[in-house]
Formats: sequence, C-alpha cells, structure tokens
Amino acid sequence: MYVDHLSLMGFRTYGFLDLGLAPGLTVLVGPNGVGKTNIVEAIDYCANLSSHRVSNDAPLVKVGNDRAYIRTRVVRAHQQTTMELEVTPGKANRVRINRAAPVRVREALGICQTVLFSPEDLALVKGEPAARRRFLDDLAVSLRPVVAGYRADYERVLRQRNALLKSMRRTRRAGEDERATLEVWNGQLVNLGARLLQARFQVLAELLPEADRAYGQLTDGGKELGFVYESSTLGRREASDMSALAALTLPELSDMLTSAIEERAEDELDRGMSLVGPHRDELALMLGGIPARGYASQGETWSYALALRLGSWYVHRADAGDVPGASPILILDDVFAELDAVRRARLARIVTDAEQVLVTCAVEEDLPDELDVVRRVVRVRPGEAVAVEERTGARDG
Repeated sequence: MYVDHLSLMGFRTYGFLDLGLAPGLTVLVGPNGVGKTNIVEAIDYCANLSSHRVSNDAPLVKVGNDRAYIRTRVVRAHQQTTMELEVTPGKANRVRINRAAPVRVREALGICQTVLFSPEDLALVKGEPAARRRFLDDLAVSLRPVVAGYRADYERVLRQRNALLKSMRRTRRAGEDERATLEVWNGQLVNLGARLLQARFQVLAELLPEADRAYGQLTDGGKELGFVYESSTLGRREASDMSALAALTLPELSDMLTSAIEERAEDELDRGMSLVGPHRDELALMLGGIPARGYASQGETWSYALALRLGSWYVHRADAGDVPGASPILILDDVFAELDAVRRARLARIVTDAEQVLVTCAVEEDLPDELDVVRRVVRVRPGEAVAVEERTGARDG
C-alpha cells in the first residue's frame, strides 16, 4: 500500500499543507527543525492513532488552534480510501472514511499500515519495560485491529481495579461489598488480559524469526538475537516456548490469570495495586545469550532496534500473503545519519523492494549510494513542503 496524497491543517507546525506522494522511494530533505518528522508523524498517526513522539494529542495541534486535521488517500491493491482524522485534545477524536459521516476513530484502524523507525526507538532496547510492551501491543493491533478494543478496555478496567484496591488499602476495609466489587473487576481483568496475552504470544512467535533474520542482514550475523518473556502470570518463558504459548486457548490463559490473581490477592490488598496481568510483564531482549539492555554497544543497540522494526515489516508482509499492494508503508525518520557506512548500505538494500518508503534526512549526502534509485524528493522548509521529481543518481544539492 501507499499514500498518494496528504493534507494537513493545524497540525504541528503546518497551518496548511497539501502534498502529493507516490509509491517507491520518497526522500524528505531539509535542515533540522523545519518539519520533516511532522509529515511522517502524521502518516504514522493515521495508521496507529497515536504519535511515536508524544503520549497525548495536545502537542500535535498548532499553537493557536483548537484542533488539527489529517487527510490521507491510501491506495491498497488499486483501491483508494480517503481518511480525514479530526484531532481534538481533551475530546474524542473522529474520523471520516470516504467522506461519509464521522465515526469513532477506532474504525480507521487497518486502512493505513506503517512501520516506522526513528531515533526514539533506541528506547526499545535501552528503555523501560513499558516501551517494549507498547511495541508488542502496537504490532498486535496493527495486524488485528480488534485487539485495540481489548487493549483500551483492559486499561479502563485496570484503572478502576487499582482505584478500588487503593481505596481498600487506605480505609483498611475489605468487607463483603468491596470484595464482591473486586470479584467483578477480577473477572473483567482476566477476560481482557487473556486476550492481550494471546495476542502478544502470537506476535512474538511470528516476530522472533523475522527480527533475527533482519539482524543478520544488518550485521555480520555473529550474534543471535533472542527474547525472554517475563510474565507475572506464567513466570519466565524462553523464546523457544513462544509457539506453545501462542497455541494456548483463551480458557487456558484465563485459568492461569485467575490462579495468579488468587495467589497474589493479599499482596495486592497490602500494596493497593494490581500486581498480575499483561501490564506487569517484561520482554527482555537478548543478544548473543546475554541481555541487550546495559550490555549491547551503541552500534548493536541501533541494529537491534532496527531489526525489531524490520522484523515487524516482515511479519506484516507474511501476514498479507499473496495479496498485492498489502504490505505496510516503511518510514525511516532520520536514520541513515546515525549509522555507519556498512549498516547504511545493508539497510538500503533491504528497503528498496518496499512498495512505499519514506525517508527523512538533513542532506541527501547522508543517503547511501545503494539508494541511488528512481526517487521523489520533497524539499521541506518551515511551514511548507515542495515535491521535486528526481531520477537515478541525480542528487540536487
């Protein structure tokens, strides 16, 4: 798939932007701070309904505006779909699909699919567990949009359950009414948590071989990539367990969650918080048999983070099967300037067969020679972006 048209109103630094795009390679060029990342962020937002840079929507709206609009036209297997997202901080966002009446923004999931790599992705390797949990859940939602509902409902139930546990701890009360209410939240947490765990295990079973393949392509293949899933429900599980875990049924996972919650019930009351569930789990990344976090070099960290994103792209492509034009858009935001020459060349060779690749860079000299293919160049200046056609090997400085 690819986006062939993007319009922005009141988004980030753009009062108004109208930009034609095309399949193949598009390079957005301009000095740091002029708004290149804002453009690819808008496209990625249409796919994931969230920003890879900020945790809430307020920074997405241009100063002085009360809302922002992102309109994209997505082409998938020769079928065009127009999406118009209305982003209103503090209120429910809305979306129009093919100019129909506005619907819940969640209805847009699956129309546009992206895989984006940016410098922030180093947190996948070096950061806290929450970044890796979000990565897994985002990939699960991208592959199966129904997971978005389970995820949102789980977070809602978790907030309510935590509030009750905190209240019970503060008042030192655990009477019949409070325990009955807690049982209700337990049942919902188990139901939704089992669905999230199933989605994660299925994603991990598919991702591990693809990420390892990508890491080998980016490096000399001297170290094997791996995972350990540290579960508050099932304990420590190795990567070799993932296929079996992915095959667990929802009733089986629900029984395991129920048992774990019962086992930690008194601890939860003492601490006033939920100690069991997907929100407490960790994906420990391994490289050459040792934890990547804290031990991987800077180059290994970059390669690992890239491998996770490229592995996600490979998973998407495998999921699409033989459907033409169904692979996601690949976005590389300010990546090549951070890589050495060897990794630049290897990454370039990997991405050249994507249906649409969007690359941001400060100067075209940052691009490796392997990307001297037919490409479209977009010159970005503060508040504007102008597309310029460019042919093989012709770099307009």
